[in-house]
Amino acid sequence: MESVILLLFIMGLTFAQNPGQEIKILKQESDISPDGSYQWSYETENKIQAQETGQLKPGSPEPILEAQGSFSYVADDGTPISVQYVANELGFQPQGEHLPTPPPIPPAIQRALKYIEANPQVKIEERFKGQ
Repeated sequence: MESVILLLFIMGLTFAQNPGQEIKILKQESDISPDGSYQWSYETENKIQAQETGQLKPGSPEPILEAQGSFSYVADDGTPISVQYVANELGFQPQGEHLPTPPPIPPAIQRALKYIEANPQVKIEERFKGQ
């Protein structure tokens, strides 16, 4: 499902860059195997490229679809954008230099997390027992 949404998003980029202008597809390939695995790719004349492969993994109660792929295009300001992704039971996991990343965890918080991990919490009632 994520793959279809992503494909529609990328195709939308093609039309949004030049409304009303026809953008030619230079290359397009797709293949679906009897085992449920697939692959597709395309490239347009305005430098949009996308590709994806997917396969079914054993899961409970049903098999799980795992897809891996990438897409790239040139943003309106001329910046090249490139995204690689995996989509599976953990959700859509994109990676790209232009995507924001969280700031590093402060050292004091890292120490606190290590302390919590090393010292399982005692129930509040036990901590204040006898006071």
